[in-house]
Amino acid sequence: MVPAIMRLLATLILISLPALAGAQTASPASASTLGKVEQSGVLRVCTPGDYKPFSFQHAPGQFEGIDIDLMQTLATALKARPEYVKTTWAKLLPDFVAGKCDIAAGGISVSLERQKQAYFSTPYMINGKTPLTRCENVSRFQTIEAIDQPSVRVIANPGGSNERFAKTRLSHARLTMHPDNLTIFEELIKGQADVFVTEAAEAIVQSKAHPELCAVNPDKPLQYAEMAYLLPQGDEVFKQFVDQWLHLSQASGEYGQIRAKWLGK
Repeated sequence: MVPAIMRLLATLILISLPALAGAQTASPASASTLGKVEQSGVLRVCTPGDYKPFSFQHAPGQFEGIDIDLMQTLATALKARPEYVKTTWAKLLPDFVAGKCDIAAGGISVSLERQKQAYFSTPYMINGKTPLTRCENVSRFQTIEAIDQPSVRVIANPGGSNERFAKTRLSHARLTMHPDNLTIFEELIKGQADVFVTEAAEAIVQSKAHPELCAVNPDKPLQYAEMAYLLPQGDEVFKQFVDQWLHLSQASGEYGQIRAKWLGK
């Protein structure tokens, strides 16, 4: 009886040894998004693609912008190629949490609500809320108090920080939700709305694209905001890699060159 038990134990130990050896040799990186991306050779990037100068889809499957250029350099550092997963601002976080991509980019504002479900990379840009309006109305909309009036027609795009800002800080104004972030500027030009409050970088870019529109004090935003990338929650290995890549990109001047390409400064 005893020898039989000993033989059984010996057999179980022999079966377990390879698994234990594998567990000892497996690195934290192999279980991380870092290892998965390096193995697959593909970095999946969720992006709405409607937010110049960060990410803009100019043709099916073709994107351009600051974040698109930066995602290319990140993919290169991972020995992978970027693959863009089109989403919307309303679906950005659900799509990311569902595992449809490895990272999310495209002018994403850091928020505590998003932090509850995902990690953020180190912020790479300070980009606060700035009014965009017809140039003749610049002096009229200098402050939140001036915009937050029942007579002011505010327009916003759904699903992101612009909607949240409009609903919480401009609750007395007449708010219209416009579903297409690409045509929202035409509403201002046509006089269908008075003000669109967005990030300073977008306000600057759109004012250059549309001479009728002016960014109101983009160097002194109405509300502080930071831009960063969404990363899988709990994946410390991948976060550390992305943060270090971003640091080196800024230190080497590569980030500055990309930013200057799209913002001119």
